[in-house]
Amino acid sequence: MFQDSPIYDRLIAERGDIPLQVRREAERVSREVEFAMQPLLQSGQSLLPPAGPGRPTPPAPTWQRSALPPGPQQR
Repeated sequence: MFQDSPIYDRLIAERGDIPLQVRREAERVSREVEFAMQPLLQSGQSLLPPAGPGRPTPPAPTWQRSALPPGPQQR
């Protein structure tokens, strides 16, 4: 992304590659969540309460990776 940026290179040298560390940690957590959810998804169990009278059955939960929306701007 910022491979040819001397400012970015200097920040990496001073502070470490924080985006890379965050990305690796997010991938690790994602793998752990997928591993933890495997028994539930394989058995067909729902994480949601059963539908009662007059309530439709909710769709089965699925794991989906998506980006977080941007946070508040810091000034």
